[in-house]
Amino acid sequence: MLEWLNPVKGFGVTFHTMFKKVPTIEYPEVKRPTAPRFHGRHQLNRWADGLEKCIGCELCAWACPADAIYVEAGDNSDDDRYSPGERYGRVYQINYLRCILCGLCVEACPTRALTMTNEYELADDSRQSLIWTKEQLLAPLKEGMEAPPHPMRLGDDEQDYYATGRGQHGTQDRPESAEAVR
Repeated sequence: MLEWLNPVKGFGVTFHTMFKKVPTIEYPEVKRPTAPRFHGRHQLNRWADGLEKCIGCELCAWACPADAIYVEAGDNSDDDRYSPGERYGRVYQINYLRCILCGLCVEACPTRALTMTNEYELADDSRQSLIWTKEQLLAPLKEGMEAPPHPMRLGDDEQDYYATGRGQHGTQDRPESAEAVR
């Protein structure tokens, strides 16, 4: 009976939104806060003494569906130590021309060395500047951290280091027994 109103009803949503006030954000000057779990630029994290968390395992590169991550591992020595393990990420690159910011690389990382920040301004004019290197991705040194290479400061061996490395720099809460470490 009222089928002739169907085309008019279809435009109901359009007419309803036409007269709403559009929120305008003055983007370069005023930045809208992102959601807490927003997937933005990657960051390579450090331990509390300044050593890198990346052990060069290349799991992030294997997990990346866009093949945007390139990792080359190097061996640590007692004189030249960049991470607490026996290896470290000597070369680390992320190609943001290919990266889809999915976060699968973060999930694959066994040491939580790779995380994603809330920074979303990644656009640039040149293709070469969108390939970020390890130096650009590393978290800055905080107060009390020492730039690598240096010996491990949070424990005597790797197992002790990983167990006590979660606390603040300079404090080493030693477990009472070996079971507490596991």
